[in-house]
Order: sequence, then C-alpha cells, then structure tokens
Amino acid sequence: MIAFHRSSFHWRSRPWKPDPVYKYTGGFVGVPGQAYQVRFHLEAACTVEDLESGRKTDLYLGAPCRTEYTIARRNLFQIPSDEWRMAFSRSLSIPISRRPSTEPAGTRGTPLEEQFKGHEIDIRQYDTDDTLTNAREVVQATLDRDLMNVRITWTAPDRSLKVTLEFPVDLININEEDAEFQVCTGPVVLPDLETWDGSEVHRVFLADAAVSGFDHAEFILRREIEAAEREKHWYEAPRGRDRLELNDPEHPPPDYPPRRPRPLVYNETWEKATENVILRTKNER
Repeated sequence: MIAFHRSSFHWRSRPWKPDPVYKYTGGFVGVPGQAYQVRFHLEAACTVEDLESGRKTDLYLGAPCRTEYTIARRNLFQIPSDEWRMAFSRSLSIPISRRPSTEPAGTRGTPLEEQFKGHEIDIRQYDTDDTLTNAREVVQATLDRDLMNVRITWTAPDRSLKVTLEFPVDLININEEDAEFQVCTGPVVLPDLETWDGSEVHRVFLADAAVSGFDHAEFILRREIEAAEREKHWYEAPRGRDRLELNDPEHPPPDYPPRRPRPLVYNETWEKATENVILRTKNER
C-alpha cells in the first residue's frame, strides 16, 4: 500500500541558459548559470503488465502547481494561468494528454536522464495494511478514520495487457445502515494502451475515478476546450510579466505568438469491468 503523501519525485535542473527568443523561458526569472531543485509528492500510480512477455512498467502522477515564475520575489503566478504537473515512469517523463482519447497521440516520452541533471524517485509503503473486499468492512474503516487506497485492475484482452491503478481515498460516501459506499476522487493516471511499445507507455490521461462496488469502475477524463471569444479579452490577457515576452520584439519568430493556455474540463467517460479492492491501514495519532 503506497503512502502517497510520503512518496516524492526530486529533480535537479541543469544550469539555466538564456533562450534566443523568449525572455522568461519555462517561467525562470533567475540569471544565467543558476540551477534549481524541485520536489513534489505523488498522487496516483499505475502498473501496466504485458501478460505475454511479463514486462511491467510503473507510472506515477505528481502533485500539480499553477504556472509560476521561478524563483521570484513578486508577481509569482503567470497570468494567463495553466496547470503544470508531471507523469513519469522509472525512465521516462510521459506526456499528459489534453485531448480526447479518440485522437491519436503523436507524442513520445522523454528520458528522465535527458530532461534533468539528476533525479530521485522515492516510493514509500505503509508498514502494515489489510485488503478489504466487502462493503461492511469499507464502511467500518471509514468510520474508524483509517487511511485507505483503492486498487483497480482490468485486462485489455485484445492486447494481453493488465492495468492496475492505485490511489488514495480522498473522498468517500457511505450508507452505514445498508453497508453501501462510493469512492469518487482523483486524480488518477490512465495509460493510453495504444502507445504501448512493449516496455513503456507514451501518453497518459488525467482522470477522476468512481467505484461503488468491487467489479466495476468509471472514469471521467480531463481535456482542454477553447475559451469563448467574448471571454478571451480577460482570460488570455497577461498581467505583470508576460510568459511570451520576446527578447527582441522587433524580430518575432514566424509562429509568434503561440496560443495561450486553454481551459480544462472533465467530460469523456470510461466504464470498465474491473476487480477492485480497498487497502486499509490504521491512522495512527
């Protein structure tokens, strides 16, 4: 049972070099040669297993931040605002889709060793845990204020791939009298199995999950949409620093300006026959 809030990803950047075009590349506001480090805790995990080859890959989803200027004293947030978060395996940084799953990926993961000067993945486990497989136990664990994770498993028979998700129960509804429960929480990281290359996945989806039993799960996926024209005058207007400010405004690149961040919503749903269990450990004071 993963202790998500005790697990983390820590990276060290390479010394910063000025971009030939943009003044605030990546939101960095330091001086050339500076480097920084980042640590975030983990929010969800996924394992993809090839049942024919036995090959497995573990995927993780990190905690998010609003896009920001790093490391600044004032004007910390970028406006227009966006969300930054990272999905990764033991070897790759994996693109998080902002489009429907019906659209082809067109992306590949980036080796972590290329992206960072150094990094550490620290996965912590609870010392003890129990597996709950009936609703009465789940209701009682909720009333006892126990810590719980959901583990959801399904198999894609056309690809001989088994997917196992694990994530913390951050929100649960219970009906104590009739022994009913419903977990509806997120985020979870869903693999795009169309991008499986035999050892790695090259696109994932961000979603929330809902389960109210042990043989079925539903997911609602995040995607971007276009802001209404009547809203763009404020939604896309920079305040303070402009993330897209040019070093030389008199000579913009051919594709300038790139599009601003788009709003993110949840709409597409997946329903799957699954095997679900609740993992429980005591919430010690």
